[in-house]
Amino acid sequence: MADAIRGGMPVTPNLDLWPIGNCQVSALIDRAGRFVWGCVPRVDGDPVFSSLVDGRDPTADDAVGLWAIDLEDRVGIEQTYVANTPILVTRMTDSQGGAIEITDFCPRFERLGRTYRPVAFVRIVRPVHGSPRIRVRLRPTRNWGDANVVHTSGSNHVRFLLDGLQLRLTTTAPVGLLQEERSFRVERPLHFFLGPDESFSGDIGTTVEEMEGYTRHHWQSWSRGLATPFEWQEVVIRSAITLKLCQHEETGAIVAALTTSIPEHAGSERNWDYRYCWIRDAYYTVQALNRVGALDVLEGYLAYLRNIVDQARGGHIQPLYGVQGEPTLIETQAPRLAGYRGMGPVRVGNQAYEQVQHDAYGQIVLSNVQAFFDRRLFRMAGREDFEALVRIGERALELFDKPDAGLWELRTRQSVHTYSAAMCWAACDRLANAAERLGMEGERALWQERADRMRRAIEEAAWRPETNRMSATFGGDDLDASLIQLLELRFLKPDDPRFLGTLEAVEQGLRRGSHMLRYATEDDFGLPETAFNVCTFWLIEALHFTGRDPDARQLFEEMLERRTAAGLLSEDIDPVTGELWGNYPQTYSLVGMINCAVLLSKPWSAIR
Repeated sequence: MADAIRGGMPVTPNLDLWPIGNCQVSALIDRAGRFVWGCVPRVDGDPVFSSLVDGRDPTADDAVGLWAIDLEDRVGIEQTYVANTPILVTRMTDSQGGAIEITDFCPRFERLGRTYRPVAFVRIVRPVHGSPRIRVRLRPTRNWGDANVVHTSGSNHVRFLLDGLQLRLTTTAPVGLLQEERSFRVERPLHFFLGPDESFSGDIGTTVEEMEGYTRHHWQSWSRGLATPFEWQEVVIRSAITLKLCQHEETGAIVAALTTSIPEHAGSERNWDYRYCWIRDAYYTVQALNRVGALDVLEGYLAYLRNIVDQARGGHIQPLYGVQGEPTLIETQAPRLAGYRGMGPVRVGNQAYEQVQHDAYGQIVLSNVQAFFDRRLFRMAGREDFEALVRIGERALELFDKPDAGLWELRTRQSVHTYSAAMCWAACDRLANAAERLGMEGERALWQERADRMRRAIEEAAWRPETNRMSATFGGDDLDASLIQLLELRFLKPDDPRFLGTLEAVEQGLRRGSHMLRYATEDDFGLPETAFNVCTFWLIEALHFTGRDPDARQLFEEMLERRTAAGLLSEDIDPVTGELWGNYPQTYSLVGMINCAVLLSKPWSAIR
């Protein structure tokens, strides 16, 4: 869909957005410097900035759910992150040569032995040239799109009364002009702190400037610890920072994306709430971050998983949970919000928590197994942890050949999915590895025998000699891109004729130019129209491992060209137009960029 242009900027919302955050809250900022999405008091909360899914023109008089700092007579805008941070700098110029810089961030730094990450958003407006004039539109919403927010004011603050939460804007800007949304000249730096309803201690400007410096140092120090590949360092660092932003640090949960209800393609009604922790998505996230040494995310997530396993009734694991470990995520709709580009519904919650998806058992074990071997961890796993995982392995053994909804979360039918079965096999196989590490020979032999038995059953049920490929289900002869993951799981080797035949079939059946579909058959909502970005990265990995490195590098570079200006990707892409669809930023897609960069990069020794 082509965006209308007004004043040199797109009016129709798109996903060319810049995330900021602090692992407690986050916000998405559009190419005009407007906050258009952000929830409080955490990522799965009520959007105080809801414009992204409001359906209205954000420049319109009735636009709500945004925080805009509009430069009068603006003719140009440039945006960039401060190097190796999620601090965004937006530079605007006007027709007279005037210019301002807006610095946006969520505070995050060490203070008094703890990480300071408040429910807060900071903006600093600095004059650069001329006599720039701005108009500030801070129009928060409550209760999913309700713009009737009561506010009060003082000499240097405005209070907004939301549902069960009050936010206070403390500022050095003229409060009266802000409330009346009148334009005024920027003659000195202006500081805006939208956070808890507390009196601001100390000088506002000095404190906010210090927060900016501390936050910059925190993120640059974190990024400095990443073991980046030689090539594509910027891609890896930006993806890693954004994956970190997707972790709710208080519990260690990792959400699949920061948004809800961005359609998978125009008018599809495939609008899902991704602000929760899928066991599958989180597994892929920590796997990718482990490759670049970000062990803090793994340690936090393992703590979250231990609580999930402890609370699992009879060993049953759901596909997803809330960021506090909530098992119930009732799916409703937000009637006040028309949806992204008016393409509703806007969903809150996700019915998939009720589904049966057996691959979760494998992902729990695979996420945990590193802790039995990695001496860098503050808390290595021991026998007690092994015993807790035994219940998970037993469920994997019991359920590996039983029907489930599969990783694509089909809502109206079930099959025995090869991917789910292979993940269950991996749970038992890796438990054997952990038992060996602990010197538990009897347990090692038991779990290895079980894994070998499961492997034979899967190979017999999924192999289709007549078409020379593995089937995506035990009962059919169908294709989906998850079959490529049999290589990543070490279920098949790259030179195994069965894998080569499967890869050829998947590539022929599902590849559309430079992109891969999940599957090419109708599901609950008809025939999918967009490609699933992580599937393309799975293909790139398979090309590399099967000796097709030039093809893999070319395809990887093409995918990198699809990124937003922020260097990120959403879940889906139109294979014809290249337009991004689906929730954003999507952890799966960021994982794919990290994994492929690490695999394909030249070694550091190439330049030493």
